[in-house]
Order: sequence, then structure tokens, then C-alpha cells
Amino acid sequence: MPILDERSLEFHSHSPEQTRRLGVRLGELLKPGDLVCLAGDLGSGKTTLAQGIARGWGALDAVTSPTFIVINQYRRADHAVLYHVDAFRLSGEAEAEALGLRELFEEGGPVLIEWPERVQGLLPERRLWIGLRWVDESRRRVHIRATGPRYEALMRRFRRAAFGG
Repeated sequence: MPILDERSLEFHSHSPEQTRRLGVRLGELLKPGDLVCLAGDLGSGKTTLAQGIARGWGALDAVTSPTFIVINQYRRADHAVLYHVDAFRLSGEAEAEALGLRELFEEGGPVLIEWPERVQGLLPERRLWIGLRWVDESRRRVHIRATGPRYEALMRRFRRAAFGG
């Protein structure tokens, strides 16, 4: 597990189950207003990681890729909402803005965005950016970058929770 600096971390996940478990650890740490960007090619594990994050956060609903819906909402027992956005089919930032993407950041619930590079100009600068890369059939390379004090603290807590370090 290379720690690239205080704001970044890189590791390999060796199975979809491990990717979900790492997502659970991250989801347990999310607070209202957090933004987690999930970038990577098709099949790199973005939705698998999102499933774990939502489970760790406490979502009562099953997590599926919101590709055709664009924005899914998952609720917790306390009625809090986690937003899961898939920007893959959006034509660009104007369409994302028309759908209310900026407002989601103000709604209070954590926001997960798959394909964030397609709407990067609308995203707050302070965020957690997770890049996933396909290594082979079962392994994925995961690179996490924290921008801003809140996300740097989140990264430290995630590192301890997931890797004990």
C-alpha cells in the first residue's frame, strides 16, 4: 500500500468482494455534504465500490448503477439520503447543471459521482477522487486523492480503518 503523500494513497484490490469491503470502510466515515468521485473505465469497479460505500453508510436499498436514471437516491433508517450520480450518458456540464447537480452538493447528503471527469467544471474543488484501473480479471488498482482539510482527515481515518496504518 504505497502512501504517495498525506493526500493520496494507492493499493490493489484483489477481488470484487475486497473492493466492496474497502467501500464499506469508506462509507462508514462519510458525513453530510461529502463528495466522492469514482473515475475509471467501464468495468474498472466503480459501481462495485459504490455498493460498498452505500452499505457502509447504511443505505437500506440495493445499489445499482444509475446509468439510465442518472441519479439514484439511497435512504438510511434515519431518513438521510446518499446521492449516486452516473455522468456517463450526460452530454456535458450544461445538462448536469440542468439536472440539478450543483444543488445535490447543497442538499446535505453525501454524493457519489461515477464518470466525474465528464462534469468536472461543476464539481467543488474539495473532494475525494478515486481512480480505478483494471489490472486483470480480478484485480483493480485504486488511487485515492484527497483535496481539502476535511478530505485529508477522511483519508487518514480511511487508511486506519481499511489498513490499520
